[in-house]
Amino acid sequence: MRFRPCIDLHGGRVKQIVGNTLTDDGEPTTNFDTDKHAAEYARLYRDDGLVGGHVIMLGSGNEVAAREALENFPGGLQVGGGIDGSNAESWLAAGAAAVIVTSTIFVGGRLDRDRLESMADQVGRDRLVLDLSCREESGNYVAMTDRWQTRTDVTIDAHTLGELSQYCNEFLIHAIDKEGQITGIDGRLLALLTDIVPSQVTYAGGISSLMDLDTILKVGKGRVDFTVGSALDLFGGSGLLYRDLVRDWSAA
Repeated sequence: MRFRPCIDLHGGRVKQIVGNTLTDDGEPTTNFDTDKHAAEYARLYRDDGLVGGHVIMLGSGNEVAAREALENFPGGLQVGGGIDGSNAESWLAAGAAAVIVTSTIFVGGRLDRDRLESMADQVGRDRLVLDLSCREESGNYVAMTDRWQTRTDVTIDAHTLGELSQYCNEFLIHAIDKEGQITGIDGRLLALLTDIVPSQVTYAGGISSLMDLDTILKVGKGRVDFTVGSALDLFGGSGLLYRDLVRDWSAA
């Protein structure tokens, strides 16, 4: 179990956003907004040896900031948000350790396996991360795309993730309705992921305290990594200290 740091970009700025308020129209609810550049966070993670974090571009206008982050920690960060077959290789050339994809492998909310296979062939399975961030519906967890606004036909279950793991090196899964809420994790989703995910997985959403990390360690059996946003002092939070996470969770 490792701490995977994040750099979430919106409008070219580092922010922490309440996940279910992110839409095409209007401004989302923001927990944190800073003048500090993405590159500064990247250098911090680099200096602390935190490999495997991610830069997420939430909408347009974030490319410059994302590239600056990658330049300051080449090979140390994954990048996601608007990644497709036309630009994936350029992001890897810019220094990304891997590309994170969601929307490009779906058409009209349906998984397009030809697109997925093509992307895996293009960048290599070891440099492809699938973001299957999800929302609970009638007892099932359904993957969402397009900044978490579009429902897909993918249910988070053993059969589906077993098949998809053939094409990627790991999964990034946000509990969407917990994202930015700082109200605790989705324990049911965590338990499900522990039981069914055949490859590396990073959980995000709702982490608010050391108690949540203890739960992730116990329920996740040490196999599930985590990322923390709004609760972290680095992003204006009070629930968790960045230095504590570096000290205790920077290595598996």
